[in-house]
Amino acid sequence: MRWRGRRQSSNVEDRRGRSMVRSKRGAGGGAAIILILIGLFFGEDVQKVLSLFVGTDAQLTQQQSAPPATRAQNDDAAQFVRTILAETEDTWGAVFAQSGQRYQAPKLVLYEDQVNSACGIGSAASGPFYCPGDYQIYIDLSFLNDLKQMGASGDFAFAYVIAHEVGHHIQNITGIAKNVRQQQARASKAQSNALSVKMELQADCFAGIWINHTEKRSAILEVGDIEEGIKAAEAVGDDTIMRRAGRAPRRENFTHGSSEERIKWFQQGVKTGSIQACQTFS
Repeated sequence: MRWRGRRQSSNVEDRRGRSMVRSKRGAGGGAAIILILIGLFFGEDVQKVLSLFVGTDAQLTQQQSAPPATRAQNDDAAQFVRTILAETEDTWGAVFAQSGQRYQAPKLVLYEDQVNSACGIGSAASGPFYCPGDYQIYIDLSFLNDLKQMGASGDFAFAYVIAHEVGHHIQNITGIAKNVRQQQARASKAQSNALSVKMELQADCFAGIWINHTEKRSAILEVGDIEEGIKAAEAVGDDTIMRRAGRAPRRENFTHGSSEERIKWFQQGVKTGSIQACQTFS
């Protein structure tokens, strides 16, 4: 991607170098559920995520500590994150303006190991996530290595992940997420999972919309970038994740969609650049 030398977003909070300190307040079960879903999205073992919560009645808080030795090697990645976030701000700001609306950009938090959010305690083992409770995206840059191990290397693969989380922000500020949560509260587990799949596929489509408009505006893509995004979408399909974990894929357990579906809806957004074309709930 041609990202260097472009505007970087000021909506980034760098919490790297902060350690977690235990207090007596317990972490809520809702936070555990959120992390389990995130773990499934990025291929982590559910038990690994649950281990953060089982057997403890304490809540973790953060305090500043000395910057880690790995900070220098992450600085380039942090600049990339700020640049891509700025591109999402410019693109979605223009898209919203076309319909006479003002885009409310999300905040993005860089952290290491664990982080407090309005959705509970997030872990690097869970991968990047968006919290609708505080309108913030959370990213531990060690995820870049995880992404490579999943067969999705390249700068655009990471940009796709950021754009996907911004897609969840779009769903939050437009009321889509609230509507889905209300439906899930009245649904069976299988129906709730199906609604979750539709949410994730729409976020993939929104990521495609972002690059469609961004490329037209600023010619940010290089040869092979879209293919990197497709590989990333494939790597985080529920069927691929389940096979990687040694489990047979079962549709009723999907929460994010198959690899084929994720690729399809990402490409739909890239091709059309239209929010109307992302009606995964139809």
